[in-house]
Amino acid sequence: MRLPRRPALLLLPGLLLAACTGSALDPVENQAQGFAPWTEVAPEYRIAPGDRLRVQFLMTPEMNETALVAPDGQVALRAAGRVNVAGQAIGAAEAAITEASRRVLTQPIVTIGLEEAGGSTVLVGGAVRTAGAYPLPGRRGVLEAVLQAGGFDTDARMNQVVLIRRGPADRPMLRTIDLQSFVEGRGVPNDVPLYPGDIVFVPRSRIGEVNLWIDQYVNRLIPFSRSFSYSINRGGTVY
Repeated sequence: MRLPRRPALLLLPGLLLAACTGSALDPVENQAQGFAPWTEVAPEYRIAPGDRLRVQFLMTPEMNETALVAPDGQVALRAAGRVNVAGQAIGAAEAAITEASRRVLTQPIVTIGLEEAGGSTVLVGGAVRTAGAYPLPGRRGVLEAVLQAGGFDTDARMNQVVLIRRGPADRPMLRTIDLQSFVEGRGVPNDVPLYPGDIVFVPRSRIGEVNLWIDQYVNRLIPFSRSFSYSINRGGTVY
């Protein structure tokens, strides 16, 4: 599967940010190897190209400035020069800018505020009409992300939509969401808000397709810190 360029944002006013999960773990979750247990704790925000940062220097406020994170992941500052901050949490970026600022400042104390999360995206793939990376400007649910990607293909497995998220210690977590029950009005809907960096995959009829997509786009492209690869199998056999 080849991911196209990011399409224009599709406005979906009034869409409910909800989905329904089953009462027990489904087969995909039971067979996910190498994933951390799912937790509802919000992941720490990671700076991305397109974000606008407010960088403040406590002891030298004349150096304060607002800067845009460039496509190469760097931010250009008078005190620090060019510093790579993409993919870093706010605290780590503050430490990196503090260290770089020592070239002109004796004891810099740096704080960073996120003025605009322009680089926040969610990756949507699988059995959708237009797979790709989509903006995540605010509160949005899994179903809305699928609709942004053009909606489900005719052979989509709507009852086992896969959601992958960065968990504690940079370990990825995986869960599935039964969007079919929600769309059909069955069961009790649970709100499933997305966070920047989340991955939504809509499988078809075979578990092996999830495996292939994870290998092509998660193991190779997503910068989780890990010493393992993801796989989904049953009885040691990859489908």
